[in-house]
Amino acid sequence: MNWNVLSTHEQLNEIVRESGEQTIMIYKHSTRCSISSAALDRLERRWKSEEMVGVKPYFLDLIAYRSVSNDVAERFNVMHQSPQVLLIQEGKSLYDTSHFGIDYEEIKAISVPQKSKVIS
Repeated sequence: MNWNVLSTHEQLNEIVRESGEQTIMIYKHSTRCSISSAALDRLERRWKSEEMVGVKPYFLDLIAYRSVSNDVAERFNVMHQSPQVLLIQEGKSLYDTSHFGIDYEEIKAISVPQKSKVIS
């Protein structure tokens, strides 16, 4: 996975702008939590960049950047949790989940438009 590090409040404005063009995934990680590390490892092992074209992943170390994490919760109107994944489209969180609810296949299904089948 090629993470983009989320560390400033200004980046949240850019994320809102970018989310009009592509899905943004924010992974909020706690370096002090074994569940957060396990969920991150599981997500990274399953992630396939070729399947997730059009999804830009951001990584937020919420211990180091707690105020940014609080801003994410407020700006996207979600309760703070850790670990947590948010999917942002058109400036809004259309999905959030936490802990072992973080599932690659579910994230992919929500993030990646499904090709419709043409029946002739």
